[in-house]
Amino acid sequence: MIFASILVWAVEAPAVSAVKGKVLEVKEVESYTYLRLKTKDDEIWAAVLKAPVKNGDAVTIKNVMVMNNFESKSLKKTFKTILFGTLGSESDIGNGIAMAHPSLAKRLETNLDIHVTKANGTNSRTVAEVMTKGAELKDQTVLVRGKVMKFNPEIMGKNWVHLRDGSGSVTDNTNDVLVTTMNQAKIGDVVTAKGIVRTNKDFGAGYSYKVIIEEATLQP
Repeated sequence: MIFASILVWAVEAPAVSAVKGKVLEVKEVESYTYLRLKTKDDEIWAAVLKAPVKNGDAVTIKNVMVMNNFESKSLKKTFKTILFGTLGSESDIGNGIAMAHPSLAKRLETNLDIHVTKANGTNSRTVAEVMTKGAELKDQTVLVRGKVMKFNPEIMGKNWVHLRDGSGSVTDNTNDVLVTTMNQAKIGDVVTAKGIVRTNKDFGAGYSYKVIIEEATLQP
């Protein structure tokens, strides 16, 4: 199952399916929109990056990750089951998101044209090198400089950041590396992540990754 970065544009794992439903309730917090959905089978809660959604909208949640017993500190609520994913549309909601969030629209437009200079240092690696040489780099500390494409805060006690530098390929998923950190970042930031390469990492609840960088610090 896949997100979140989050969202959804967020924390990511292989997608199983998309979930379609009618919005019955909307709860807004600083970075996220929580939606209570009526699907063909049941009612369920979902969370996406903040978006202009209203009651009655028909929405599709893509790249779905399922989390059980998830506590939202912002809402002071624990969800027995909640979906994290990216917001698709059965109408014009996608266009509405781009209009309401120009920075997101710009990120989508420039997603295929990223060129970030490799970090300096003996342990520096490109995104593609980390993703293709995970077994070789396992448990080693690396430096990776890239552009923040997705940022999901405070999930399982850490922040989740997707970095791209222009290396690698979309077709084999070597163009994007997931980094966990306690530091903050914004979509569009160019940062250098210093962290430890882990392989075949399984956090449970569908969070499973072939290669990931953990315990990272982020520097501009």
